[in-house]
Amino acid sequence: MVHASLRAIGEIEGGAEGLVRNLLRVLGNPGTLMAYVDFHPTAEIPYFDPPRSPACPEYGVLAEIIRTWPGAKRSQNPGASVAAIGARAEWLCRNHPLNFGYGPKTPFARLIDAEGGVLLLGSDPNNVTLLHHAEHLAKLPGKRIIKRTDKILQDGGICHVQIEEYDTSQPVISAMPGDYFGRIVKAFLKTGLGKTGKVGNADCALLPADALVRFAVAMMENEFGAANSRK
Repeated sequence: MVHASLRAIGEIEGGAEGLVRNLLRVLGNPGTLMAYVDFHPTAEIPYFDPPRSPACPEYGVLAEIIRTWPGAKRSQNPGASVAAIGARAEWLCRNHPLNFGYGPKTPFARLIDAEGGVLLLGSDPNNVTLLHHAEHLAKLPGKRIIKRTDKILQDGGICHVQIEEYDTSQPVISAMPGDYFGRIVKAFLKTGLGKTGKVGNADCALLPADALVRFAVAMMENEFGAANSRK
């Protein structure tokens, strides 16, 4: 699962497409490249149409390049939508639950099952989407749950679908600071379980998904769990 800042990396031969080609070359035929894409309503497509709705521009140009790559697959949850290319793309994206789309049986859980990793290419460590999966798993008091209605194209018709999930627009409990994901990643890297280096001009990191999530859940529960809330 990749998060990238092309500006931080600097000049890349072939631009964003060149970066994707090189990532796929490194992964090889057995590998799979995944990105968080969310979705962006437009005047032409104001509802979620998985094959056609653009990636949310907030997550950079790479998300849209991966979404539109030949053979790419996309998951069916609008807000938690991911796109993937490669051998396990369909498996990662299929049957993405509409409710609690960052929890079990989602692409984020499957990334762990596949012994995958998170690659930060100059991206802010606070942007690691996989840590929303850790928020879902962590036993924390007062986690915010949101309910919303999304318009989704299903079976040739537009349906209004009610969706319930933990709030991912900000830390899931009010006590968490806004940069808490970044703090988790920096603390995790100090354990030596991740790898760091340079790609172009960018500081980069490769984080094993399973170890990162287990570390994050433990850190969240230690700092904000029920035992601490009673102190």
